[in-house]
Amino acid sequence: MEFGTLERSVHVEASPEVVFEVVSQPEHIREWWSDDASLDDLAPGAVGELVWGDRAQVESFTVVEVDPPRRFSFRWVTSAGEAATEGNSLLVTFDLEPSATGTTLRLTETGFRERGWEVAVLEQAYRDHENGWDAFLPRLVAHAGTVAAA
Repeated sequence: MEFGTLERSVHVEASPEVVFEVVSQPEHIREWWSDDASLDDLAPGAVGELVWGDRAQVESFTVVEVDPPRRFSFRWVTSAGEAATEGNSLLVTFDLEPSATGTTLRLTETGFRERGWEVAVLEQAYRDHENGWDAFLPRLVAHAGTVAAA
């Protein structure tokens, strides 16, 4: 296994506009992913924070691309105190395409190899993120459906 690019695709029973809000707005992110989320602005270069538990795990993220309702991407998983760059972080991209009854969401996460981790660390990080997205994407789908129905 190459452990370079993680990809997932799911169908969401909601419009691309709704799905874009669900993947980019803190009030929605905290409903399907992290326990808390903040973002200072919805623009490239904006910095946010994802929190799990009682601040047991905190990850900063930096917005890379905002193209509503087609794409939202950010960099995360940096060493403490470092600004996210291409070589020291992972890039998460949500691509949204209208489909017959909703939206096809394609998630891509890259940058695992570029982190320079030892093989065992690389493999564990990749598997952890793979398991994480497999757990959280169904929650995203359910939450987006609830938002669309409201």
